[in-house]
Order: sequence, then structure tokens, then C-alpha cells
Amino acid sequence: MSTTTKLFGLLAATFIVAAAHSAELRVPADYPTIAAALAAANNGDRILVGPGDFDGAYVDKSVEIRGVGGARIVGGPAHPSGLSQGFRLLAGSEGATISHLTFTTELSIMNGDGVDGVTVTQCTFINSVQAISNWSGSNWEISHNNIVGLRTRCGGGIGILVADFRGGLVENNIVSHNTITGVLDVSNGDCGGYNGSGIVLYADFRWGRAGAAQIAFNRVVKNKVSMTSDNPGVVDIVAIELTDTAVDAGTKDPSLIVVLSNAVGFNDLRGTALQIALSDGAEDVNVISRNLGENRGRGLHPSVFGPGG
Repeated sequence: MSTTTKLFGLLAATFIVAAAHSAELRVPADYPTIAAALAAANNGDRILVGPGDFDGAYVDKSVEIRGVGGARIVGGPAHPSGLSQGFRLLAGSEGATISHLTFTTELSIMNGDGVDGVTVTQCTFINSVQAISNWSGSNWEISHNNIVGLRTRCGGGIGILVADFRGGLVENNIVSHNTITGVLDVSNGDCGGYNGSGIVLYADFRWGRAGAAQIAFNRVVKNKVSMTSDNPGVVDIVAIELTDTAVDAGTKDPSLIVVLSNAVGFNDLRGTALQIALSDGAEDVNVISRNLGENRGRGLHPSVFGPGG
């Protein structure tokens, strides 16, 4: 037997073994809840969630959770803030995929442990406080989602957050082909003093936090953000933000900004009055170009934006 034939046979056998260890677990046909299906699942399995309203869960395995026929996530594990939560990603969920689900929770998808390599695609989020929150994670793909309306609770009002407060590296996330539309609902008596955000890259140094070593090499491309606030005098909405809170607070030299080497391009920001908000120095160290609406940059070649562009 030739070396090539032996190699092909080995690869085929490996594929068959891998396929044999993956399974489809159906909710509610096989398991009454998503949490029960997760408890029974192995890494690489697919959880198919049928029509109806369901609670989300803590996710600690590398699985695909996919809605079929209109599944809605209406609750989930408790969040310390008291807000409703859908899925919270924990260690072990690296490489997980969440797709084709509708969320009505206030905090819909939260990265709790700095999990890397997650995909969130073709989901719908309705009136979230924070729809997709990727704290400390790299190599995420957040694409083709529909975020309809946002709301505040003395904070929040965020569609897609890529951020860190642990002092790490947050790199190579792709935020592309998402649609964020509707009205930012400012809560009665909201404390104000901030903006809501369609998409934000955020180094959080507030309250003595470690912020980020770098939030870099992320791509925000081909998204549509068209939102208005129902009370802009208290909380307005900005389409895309690149924020270093230490720079904004005046405690850091803007030349030391850690949100850098990111590409923001080909986004349609028309319909949002405040379109691009940048901490001091961010314009000099990030590529921001070819957006519809307000555009900072020089119309750079599409190759600058990489595969996402």
C-alpha cells in the first residue's frame, strides 16, 4: 500500500471516529430544557431547540446550540445585577456556536470567563440591555445577527460589546454583517452621563480595573447601525465606539491608548445621529474608513480590512 493510500485511510478513519462521537440532542423532544441537554452533551454535539419559549443556561462545553422553527430564549441563569440573562459562556465552551435563536432577555449572550473562538450568528435580539457581550475573548465571529431596539438600566444600551477589564489581550474578533436598528429606550429615572452603543470596542479601567493590555486586530465591517434615542438628553446612542476609559478620564496619555490596530470599515451608519465616537488618540492608531455616513479615513483599499471586509 502506498504512503498516500495509507494517509488517506488514516484521515478517513479519523473522520469516521469523530463523526461517531457527535450527536444531535433535541429540545424539548429528547430533553425538556437546554440545561438538561447541555448536561448530557459532549464537546462537538449539536443541541437543536424547537419552537417555543425556553430558558438559556450556563454553557461549559464546545457545542452548537441552534434554534429550529422559531425558538425563543426568554430567561436563563441569574445575573448578579438582577437582570435577566440568556446564555453565559464559561470555561470549556471555547469554540461553541449559538445560532438561529431569538432572545428577549436583558443580557442575552455573556462571555463570563474570557472564552475564545465563539460564533454567534443569525440570531435576533429584541430590546436588550446588552445583546452580545464578549468580555476578554479573542477570535470570536459575530455575524449576520439582527438587533432590534435597545434599553438602558443606568448603563447598557449596547448591541455588541468587545471589551476587557482584566488586563489581557482581546484580538482577532470579527463583527460583520449585523443589523442594529430601532429605538434606544431610556429607563425612567436613568442616571445618564453615558451613551448607548451599537458596537463598541472597550477597554474598561473604571473603578480601579485593569482594563486591557491591548484591544487590537479586531474588524468591524459591513454592519448597519440605524438607531435613535427616545431621550437623548439623558442617554444618546452612538453607532460605533472605540473607547479607552483611562484616556477619557484624563488619567492616561492618549499616545498610550490600548484600543489600536483595529479596522472599522464599510459600515452603514446612516440614521444614527452620533456615528463614530473615539477616545483621544484612537483615530491615529486605528483604521477607520469607507463607512456610509460620517467617515473618518481616506477611503483605504478593501484589502486593509482583511477577510471580514
